[in-house]
Amino acid sequence: MHKSFLNKGEISLPLASDLNQAKVGWERWHEALADANQDTVALFQNFDSNITFLQALLNCIFGNSPYLTQLIVREPAFFLELLKFGPDKTYQRSVDTLTQSYQGLSDGKDSLMRCLRIAKKRVATTIAIADITGAWTILQVMNALSKFATTAISLATQYSLLEAQSNGVLQLPCSKHPEKDSGLIILGMGKLGGIELNYSSDVDLMILYDPERIVTTKPDDLQINFVRLTRLLVTLLEKHTDDGYVFRTDLRLRPDPGSTPLALPIIGAETYYESLGQNWERAALIKARPIAGDIAAGNSFLKKLSPFVWRKNLDFAAIQDIHSIKRQIHTHKGGDTIQMLGHNVKIGSGGIREIEFFTQTQQLIWGGRLAELQINSTSAALSELVKAKKISKKTKDELLSAYNFLRFLEHRLQMVDDKQTHTLPSDKIALKKFCIFAGYADVNNFCKILLKHLKSVQKHYSSLFNTSPDLSLNGTLAGNLVFTGADVDTNTLSSLKKMGFLSPKTIDRVIRGWHHGRIRATRSNRAQEILTEITPALLREIANQPDPTDTFLKFNSFLERLPAGIQLFAMFQANPIFLNLICEIIGVAPSLAEHLSGKPSIFDAFLTTGFMDPLPPLKILEFDLSNQIQQTNSTEEKLNVARRWNNDRRFQVGVQLLRGLTFPPLTQLTLSNIAEAALRTLIFEVETQFVKSHGKIANSSFALIALGNFGTRELNWNSDLDLIFVYDHPNNSKPSNGLKSLSPSQYFGRLFQRLINAIGTLTEEGALYTVDTRLRPYGSRGPIAVSLDAFKQYYFNDAWTWEYMALTKARIISAKCSFNTVINNELNKIFKTSINRHQLLTDIEDMRQRINTEHGTTNSWGLKYKRGGMIEVDFIVQYLTLNNASNYENVFFNDTVTRIKQFKDLNIITSTECSCLIKAHRLWTTLQTIISLTTKESKETSFSPQLKDILTSSAKTTTFEHLEKYMSEVAGETNRLYKDLITKPAQNLK
Repeated sequence: MHKSFLNKGEISLPLASDLNQAKVGWERWHEALADANQDTVALFQNFDSNITFLQALLNCIFGNSPYLTQLIVREPAFFLELLKFGPDKTYQRSVDTLTQSYQGLSDGKDSLMRCLRIAKKRVATTIAIADITGAWTILQVMNALSKFATTAISLATQYSLLEAQSNGVLQLPCSKHPEKDSGLIILGMGKLGGIELNYSSDVDLMILYDPERIVTTKPDDLQINFVRLTRLLVTLLEKHTDDGYVFRTDLRLRPDPGSTPLALPIIGAETYYESLGQNWERAALIKARPIAGDIAAGNSFLKKLSPFVWRKNLDFAAIQDIHSIKRQIHTHKGGDTIQMLGHNVKIGSGGIREIEFFTQTQQLIWGGRLAELQINSTSAALSELVKAKKISKKTKDELLSAYNFLRFLEHRLQMVDDKQTHTLPSDKIALKKFCIFAGYADVNNFCKILLKHLKSVQKHYSSLFNTSPDLSLNGTLAGNLVFTGADVDTNTLSSLKKMGFLSPKTIDRVIRGWHHGRIRATRSNRAQEILTEITPALLREIANQPDPTDTFLKFNSFLERLPAGIQLFAMFQANPIFLNLICEIIGVAPSLAEHLSGKPSIFDAFLTTGFMDPLPPLKILEFDLSNQIQQTNSTEEKLNVARRWNNDRRFQVGVQLLRGLTFPPLTQLTLSNIAEAALRTLIFEVETQFVKSHGKIANSSFALIALGNFGTRELNWNSDLDLIFVYDHPNNSKPSNGLKSLSPSQYFGRLFQRLINAIGTLTEEGALYTVDTRLRPYGSRGPIAVSLDAFKQYYFNDAWTWEYMALTKARIISAKCSFNTVINNELNKIFKTSINRHQLLTDIEDMRQRINTEHGTTNSWGLKYKRGGMIEVDFIVQYLTLNNASNYENVFFNDTVTRIKQFKDLNIITSTECSCLIKAHRLWTTLQTIISLTTKESKETSFSPQLKDILTSSAKTTTFEHLEKYMSEVAGETNRLYKDLITKPAQNLK
């Protein structure tokens, strides 16, 4: 009998914190002894001389730990033998018995699982008793836990390999020693790798395999077969049976666990770390250690990764990124704010994680040049840092003292119920009970000692980051913003929820994906380092948008389309205003964001002094585009240049509108000028190329006529271009004089089709515009280009009323000066002589009724078709134009507002009617311009709060509710005017 182990009179054992619980434990103990065999009873009776200590020990266990109580009463004989032989011999015998049992297994998986679980319970009992009695130091406890885990994983690995061999997956070099040269690599990570397991720890594993070392007849199936092997290994370790479990396993420290299989080929892991590996993964690999499988292959793999983990040179950004995990955790300044109740001794302020971070960051910074720092034990690394003169001995002593104390508390917390907890009880009574189990009768004394250690750790750790910006969420919504590491940080999810994100887990998953390089923009180390720094500001900016979750997802889609991210992230970092602008664009105007993501070069334009200035007039725009096109040679590149120029200019106008630097009527004019400059430039280029092949037709002319909103210079973001192409030539014209001669009708038909193709063809830069030619004479039945004679013939004799109405918006955008005059004269003649005034009223009213039947809406935001909406304003203006054309000059070829004012000046309408029409036209076009930029649906339910604010401001109303009331008033006034001018007279005529 080992009296030296039992005779612990000089050490005071913890008392029972729960006497009722202790009483129940004693009852169960006596019942167990009553059911035990005579040998066990005799063994118990032999402890008479040490009965006081034995009773104190059992009382401690029964009154503090339900888990240990259960282990002891289930195997009283083992417990008594443990007390007899002591923990050292008992522990070794348990490990040896497990190994011997495995070698003698005959009935496979179930027997192995039972042996592993029985051994785990016995080892857990042994280690707990050694800890409680003070027989082992905390270092010995961690070592014993890690050693047993290594043994158990090795045995499970051997069985899994033999099972794979029996299934024809591979051929092992030596069946008696399955792991040797098998090509299967099991790396212990985290505390297992550092030989620092805690009492109820998970085991962090990375499973790899080397195809070059594996003998198999099915090389193509290795991936799926090694995933199956991994699943079997995990089952052997963590499946709960009647005998319990061995270890919970965690495989999330492998490269990019969200998108990679459970087992990886080593080439895949090597490639990942070389190209996408993050600094926190370098820190994780410090503790990596081959613990099972092919140990030689594991060491070889880690050696290859050495340049990734241990860099000889680190810049400031890399060091900041190494520090970033801690800087993402919100901590109150000053140790006095630490609350003992519910404090987490692992990740809380001044906790174990801070000591590990302190050590690992110093190792990463200096380890590339000092090989002695390349070790996986926290305690040993602190000692080496002192030898290397990177920290003081006092710092090491204080950190190591705190580390040992906190690890002691961690083990004692987990012994209670075998739960992987690191948190002190959150109520005073429970905390007092725990203090008793930890050996402290006085709670205040315990808290004083603990607080001293936590403050010490805080002091040393914060010294690393005195000049580093905080990456947590500060202010009233204080909390973590941690997106690195294998574990999802629950406090980060809480922070995201506080910020207004409705799906914090989605946000967390997406940002982690950025850091794993799952999109092109974040695949470089530099991009990831900058991203870490700007993430808090980015999230705050997105949280300020009306719908943070939707804006974030749109921002992610925006990033996914970027070819690279460094330029953008650096601009965000250097220019916070730019970040605000991008988030606003993405949140309110996704069409602009789509253009931005496809054209990273435009980022630079944001920083130029002229980006927010009004765009120049038409002539300068045309000169600018023409000059850029002249720098290129091929037709395809000219088309791409035109598209890039057009998109960039439209984007610039859109940003200015969002920022309130321009207003909708001017926006419409500018968009029309951009389109006109593009078409005029392309006409020249298309004709130049066309003439090279087909020559010219002598004394001919042609004109491009714009209709619809393009004609009145009132284009919106999604407007088509309504175009008519008219040409003229002498009656006796000969075919063109080029190598490929064409008749006049063929010549101009093909020329116009070339222009349409140049405008609408999809290139790598997209299409320029969608062209609509259905307003030409005879519509789709007529020729694509119409001669002047045919044009006159049609409108003088065959046109419908609606075609005359459309023609009131005609504007020539390209023609020789003389031909421009000819066409304008013909248009005046058409309007003065071809209109049946009586039929005009009834036809317009009939059209309005048909439109109302087909498109009528009660949606107040159906701005075009609703009663009193844009259609009725247009119909009134077109009616007044056509009805009075024979009496007045110069009421054509102007924008709508100018034309309305002319009607008043000519006494065609009253001042009140003029005011009503202008007010309605400006309101509808203002709202439609903004809506066409920001959303695809004209429904209030699709409007974000920010869009409502923009609409309200643009309409010069005070609130969105006021705007809707104002819209109703304007629509009512406009509809009444429409009825007075058109509906009632038309009914009288009928």
